[in-house]
Amino acid sequence: MSDTQSVYQTYEGNSYLFGGNAPYVEEMYESYLANPGSVPDSWREYFDALQHVPAADGSNARDVPHLPVINAFAERAKQGGTQVVVATGADSELGRKRTAVQQLIAAYRNVGARWADLDPLKRADRPQIPELEPSFYGFTDADMETVFNVSNTFFGKESMPLRELINALRETYCGTIGAEFMYATDQVQKRWWQERLERVRANPQLDAEQKKHVLERLTAAEGLERFLHTKYVGQKRFSLEGGESFIVSMDQIVQSAGKQGVQEIVIGMAHRGRLNVLVNTLGKMPSMLFAEFDHTAPEELPAGDVKYHQGFSSDVSTAGGPVHLSLAFNPSHLEIVNPVVEGSVRARMDRRGDAEGDSVLPVLVHGDAAFAGQGVVMETLALAQTRGYYTGGTVHIVINNQIGFTTSDPRDTRSTLYCTDVVKMIDAPVLHVNGDDPEAVVLCTQLALDYRQQFNQDVVVDIVCFRKLGHNEQDTPMLTQPLMYKKIAAHPGTRKLYGDKLVTQQVLPADGPDAMVAAYRAAMDAGRHTVDQVLTNFKSKYAVDWSPYLATKWTDAADTAIPLTEWKRLAERITTVPEGFTVHNLVKNVLEHRAAMGRGEMNVDWGMGEHMAFASLVASGYPIRLSGEDSGRGTFVHRHAVLHDQKREKWDVGSYTPLQNVTEGQAPFVVIDSILSEEAVLGFEYGYASNDPNTLVIWEAQFGDFANGAQVLIDQFIASGEVKWGRVNGLTLMLPHGYEGQGPEHSSARVERFMQLAADTNMQIVQPTTASQIFHVLRRQMIRPLRKPLVIFTPKSLLRNKDATSPLAEFTGGSFQTVIPDSGDLKGDKVKRVLACSGKVYYDLVKKREEKGSHDVAILRVEQLYPFPHKAFAAELKKYPNATEIVWCQDEPQNQGAWFFVQHYIHENMVAGQKLGYAGRAASASPAVGYAHLHQEQQKALVDAAFGRLKGFVLNK
Repeated sequence: MSDTQSVYQTYEGNSYLFGGNAPYVEEMYESYLANPGSVPDSWREYFDALQHVPAADGSNARDVPHLPVINAFAERAKQGGTQVVVATGADSELGRKRTAVQQLIAAYRNVGARWADLDPLKRADRPQIPELEPSFYGFTDADMETVFNVSNTFFGKESMPLRELINALRETYCGTIGAEFMYATDQVQKRWWQERLERVRANPQLDAEQKKHVLERLTAAEGLERFLHTKYVGQKRFSLEGGESFIVSMDQIVQSAGKQGVQEIVIGMAHRGRLNVLVNTLGKMPSMLFAEFDHTAPEELPAGDVKYHQGFSSDVSTAGGPVHLSLAFNPSHLEIVNPVVEGSVRARMDRRGDAEGDSVLPVLVHGDAAFAGQGVVMETLALAQTRGYYTGGTVHIVINNQIGFTTSDPRDTRSTLYCTDVVKMIDAPVLHVNGDDPEAVVLCTQLALDYRQQFNQDVVVDIVCFRKLGHNEQDTPMLTQPLMYKKIAAHPGTRKLYGDKLVTQQVLPADGPDAMVAAYRAAMDAGRHTVDQVLTNFKSKYAVDWSPYLATKWTDAADTAIPLTEWKRLAERITTVPEGFTVHNLVKNVLEHRAAMGRGEMNVDWGMGEHMAFASLVASGYPIRLSGEDSGRGTFVHRHAVLHDQKREKWDVGSYTPLQNVTEGQAPFVVIDSILSEEAVLGFEYGYASNDPNTLVIWEAQFGDFANGAQVLIDQFIASGEVKWGRVNGLTLMLPHGYEGQGPEHSSARVERFMQLAADTNMQIVQPTTASQIFHVLRRQMIRPLRKPLVIFTPKSLLRNKDATSPLAEFTGGSFQTVIPDSGDLKGDKVKRVLACSGKVYYDLVKKREEKGSHDVAILRVEQLYPFPHKAFAAELKKYPNATEIVWCQDEPQNQGAWFFVQHYIHENMVAGQKLGYAGRAASASPAVGYAHLHQEQQKALVDAAFGRLKGFVLNK
């Protein structure tokens, strides 16, 4: 066997190099680029030759990404390795060992975390990882003192004995910190992590005062929980005991972020440890918390919420200046708060003109099981680097109890090695850290923050700890986890371990830790602040004044018409494209028609009405943010907010947005084609609207049916956020709705679900049927000093229905009509039946009436379903004093749509002798049928029923 074949077989037999060889080859090439002398001769000769190979684009190969190098070696492996250039004899063996050293370094960087000392409970032996053993590469004890070149490391030496190198690698990558970052594609970021970890060998460099401060924070974290456990026995609080180092991490984030110029931090977290964060990070007065436990806190909201869902905000001082802290309100849906926080951060960034996110920091705190188990985590991560949802990178902290909810077996909690593996989809680095080493937690937190600030990327600190008590304080975890909880019962606690360590190091006297405990207990007994840095009189110039919207009473009225001269000016601006810009012929036709509408030569259609609402608002200083899966052009190709030059040569240039060019000094207009997500995107927009009442924030579903993919947001935030938390929000939802024979997933935006959620004037639910109505309702949303969620059931076929167009006079005069009167030429005293309806079915009813010549039937359109317009509806009924039948007609099945809700409202406005009935589809388990012919049959039947003899009148007045 030749030496060449021998070396090849050594390479081929090495499972770390071949099979999963990409990281190693890439690392070797990176070392070569930094210092050609740091790699073995055979590799250097190959890399030297590679420099003369032209790249695909004709540039120098040295500037080409590393993938061609990796692919070249993979190809050599397939070919049998006969082209590998190696030395012979002693030189060959030395070259092999040099190569093996580089493999060993790469192995520790790649998989060292798997051998790290991360579990405070030490429930399992360290796994066997052959790639981390010198013998795997053929090294023996005789090689331990051999000096090798390690200039591609950051241990401060060009060369090191093998023994010293192995100790340095284990200290750095296998101590109480396990770092994962080598899967990233960015070489600069990987080298950054290597430098920051290897330079200090993953050892924190804290002085005595810093160590005392760490112990003080641990004491506060433990002290609050023990105080509550003693004073409020058995009450739920979702204790942080076992994970106290999390408070150390939060303290490090706040103080260090302030030094680096961060001025606002928005925190999202579930209930585990939330009370601790409120008191020991945000500085909520303990007395306020105790009042909630004692049920003596003032009840100021219609519903309120439990204390471990409550949000809070405060200002704290740091070495870099004041930092505003906001803890987002969050229900028990755990990770659902993630996109809400991100949206809140983006609103704050936009308000500050901070495009990079340097001054506003999102911090998301996760539980291990929820992080691995809930899909909204992935959806939110997918938003991270998109233009419309970018927030400059998020610092994620995992309070990893190693038990999930009630299980502790990883086979049941997830399908991945780590609970954090989902973040690898966006190349986010992860620092796993043993919670019993609070100094390591400080180091990991600092590194994570530094990385985020420098690279504006997401990063994770996974604090591996335990949960001393059950899921809540009424749970008995020994029932299902006896082995784990025997170890927990024997654990003295992180504070005790660290306090003893500081006494041993003579940082504190023997009674020093106990003195800290006593001092914190005294603060608890007095109900005093436990965060010294809290500022009581500071107010940022970027703070939003919500007072104009907090005490406003409901009103339907708003002056939403615009002058004719302004209409024409705006219409000209939004139908003009730059010189030399080539639009598609179909779009050109749309613009020409809109220009004619602007001049009053044609009735205004839906797309133009919507556009003019947007144009008039941004011209008046109201920013607009519109997002959804097809929002630029519109799912039904009616909007064309973004125009595309048909002769453009690059994908990222050649677009034009007329609404961004309405007038000089206008407010921003932003339209975003979102990722294919409902839950995360809607949550983001809710978060944005909750922090900016002056922007019209709109989320548009591709089809209204798909809003059910975000039902948690609708239920827990949009519908109930104000009554639970006092959070006023003006978010607008556009949900395309209408029965067009397109089947059960493309018909219904589930009107009934929103009607069921409607109470306490918590939202507005409308179904406009004309272009002028969408114009006025959008303008009303901003012009009224009222911020309530607005749910608009927008049409599909009506977008191009000429009957749904409106004359120009309805825009330069008038306002949103909650009820539209009958438009026919009827004599009121001759009307025997009044049909009330909402949406597209109105046009079917009008057509049928014309066919039948039914002059004794009036048709009313209820455009605002909630709050129900009682006065307007009653006024219309009074026009028909001899009407004995009121019929509600709808497209939706009887058990869906608005029927079960509006029947009671209608009944209130009826007079003695009148009957109320229903004309529509029969009750159904599905929103709509999937067969076109059956749809047509049902549609005809319900319209016929509206004019025929009705069976089953359900209410009499």
